Parts: sequence; C-alpha cells; structure tokens
Amino acid sequence: MTSDPATLDLGSRLTRAQDLARQQGVDAVLVSPGADLRYLTGYDAKPLERLTCLVLTAAGDPVLVVPALEQPAALASPVGASGVSVVAWQETEDPYALVGSLLPAAAAQGTVALDNHMWAEKVLALAAALPRARQVLATPVIGELRMRKTDDEVDALRQAGRAIDRVHSRMGEWLRPGRTEREVGRDIADAIVAEGHVTADFVIVGSGPNGSSPHHELSDRVIERGDPVVVDIGGSLESGYCSDCTRTYVAGGEPPADFAAYYAVLQRAQAEQCEFVRPGVTAQELDAVGRDVITAAGYGEAFLHRTGHGIGLETHEEPYIVYGNHLPLEPGMAFSVEPGIYLAGRHGARIEDIVVCGDDGAERMNHAPRDLVVLEG
Repeated sequence: MTSDPATLDLGSRLTRAQDLARQQGVDAVLVSPGADLRYLTGYDAKPLERLTCLVLTAAGDPVLVVPALEQPAALASPVGASGVSVVAWQETEDPYALVGSLLPAAAAQGTVALDNHMWAEKVLALAAALPRARQVLATPVIGELRMRKTDDEVDALRQAGRAIDRVHSRMGEWLRPGRTEREVGRDIADAIVAEGHVTADFVIVGSGPNGSSPHHELSDRVIERGDPVVVDIGGSLESGYCSDCTRTYVAGGEPPADFAAYYAVLQRAQAEQCEFVRPGVTAQELDAVGRDVITAAGYGEAFLHRTGHGIGLETHEEPYIVYGNHLPLEPGMAFSVEPGIYLAGRHGARIEDIVVCGDDGAERMNHAPRDLVVLEG
C-alpha cells in the first residue's frame, strides 16, 4: 500500500467525480491549481496569473489546459501517465475562450462547477467566456470525494502524524525559560522538515498570556519560568498530506494553580470526544460532547472555537466539527479533535489530535503524551 498520490488510482477519482457531477446535475467541473487539482490529477501546479484549468465534463474525457511554458512540468507530473489530455495555450491566445471551446454546447449553456479556491479574476473571466452557463461551487462534487479518505490516504495521514509526534517528542530541546517564542519557533520549523515533512506549514508558540489567543503565532516575548505554552504545529509530506497536532507545555517550574485545574477539564473533554467518534454521530453532536464537559466546569465561554476541522491535502477542509453541522460521520472521514480553554490576558491550553472515523470508533493519528508536560530548563 502506498500513500503517494502519484501512484494512486487517479483515473478512479476522475471517474467518480464525473459520476457525482451527473448526480448533482453539473455539466462540467473546472478546476484550477490547488488541492482539488492535485487530488484529481496528481499535478501540484503553481497558482499563477496564467490559467491552468482541468476541464472535466460529466461525460467526456478530461482535458488539462496549461500555459505552453508549463506544459513540460504538467507532463512530468502524474498527469503525463494518467491519460488526461494536455492542451497548451500560447501567450497570445485567450485561454478562457479555449476552455469554452472544449465544453459541449449543453455544458456551455448549463451548470459549470468551479473549485472553491479559484481566483476571482479567473471566475469572472470564465463567466465572460461562458455567458450562458450557471456557475456553482464544485464542493458537492470534489469535496464529497475528498472528505472520505481511502486506505492509502489514511496511511499518509498516519505517516504525517508520526512525523509531527517526533517533533513534539523533542520539545525539551528548545522550549525553556529565557528564550523568545520566535527563537523556539525557528527551531521547531527546522525540526518539522528534519522529521520528514517537505514544508513547515505553521508554528504556533503561545506562551503565558499569548496562549489565550488561539491563533497567536510567534512573537518576541521571552518565555518565563512556569509559563503554560501552547504549541500547535504542522507541515506537509511529499505526498501532500498534512499533519496538525497541538500540545500544551509548562516551561520549567510549576504552572499557575488555576491552569492545572482547567487543564484536567480540557484533557477529560478531549478524551471523551475522541471516544465518542463513530459512524452516525453528527459533527454537531461530537462538538457538544467536549463543550458540555467544559461548560459544566465553568469554562464554557472560554472555549472560543469549533472542535475541529477536516484534514488531508489541506490542513483545513471538510468536515468541520462545529455546532450547526448535522453531517453524520462516516468511515474514512479525518478531522481534528482540539478543544481549548483560553483565559484572556492570562494563559490558555489546547489538546489536538487528528482522528479518522473507522467502522467502530476513532483511530488517532497522534500519540504524543496528552498529560501536562513540565519541561525542565
């Protein structure tokens, strides 16, 4: 079994996308560079001002439209061996008119789905080239496929989880009083790559009061003895699949007493949520399990965000584990479980694991200790 999208059955993905398009009443799907294009073709194209676009009609053969100067790169990617036709356009040509010419009349006057990260200038140019078409998002087609991971994709997420766990296991090398968040963050970013990722996608080191801001990144604040420190880190493997794991540490000495008390609440909430994962449970119900534990302990208003997000070729993708999402979980859905408690201006804590819903429950992709770790230094 392999986790490299270059060797996955891309033809099956394209066929399933066409099947879903027909079921959704979509006549054509147009996909620009990004995770959707990589998922369907294996081509990790650069998002540039020149148009690169996969043209996938509900019934015809797929065609990848590329600038002539990028045709060699496209053919060197898995596209070259996939059977997808590659059509190059020259600098003086109108690529949007070319895309329009590749659509049958029914599609040009029907419903055309666009990937949800397509640049606005390209959306508008395609609208001008296809004035009689109705534009919709491609999420009900491509998102439905990407949300349910295959065994190969789950294996890629396992590899990503092991890699980021190795970084967390080394935190004592860098996280200590007297260093700034930025200094610690640089060391962590280097380790993310050293431990098997191609890129370090994000590094959050939130010490003391900065830990009460869930999306704080790095600052020049000097870490003090006894500071709680939220460390949320992730990267991408060569396969394109992502890691994302948060642990909260104490930098030398004993943490504040109130912090230790609510950390125990957080740990219980996260454990109960992971144990609750199974097919049929809705995203909203899973969110409520942890939120109820935290609210009962008096910290409900300090849990500021949703429980989690899907993960795969993007760090954040469907499904989102949040109140109002009635989507039932299914085997193969991968997402984070990351409740947090944040006391403004004082400190905060978060515990995050990536889990995959299986037939009988959750498989955690992360295994770094979840107990409160005091790093001596």
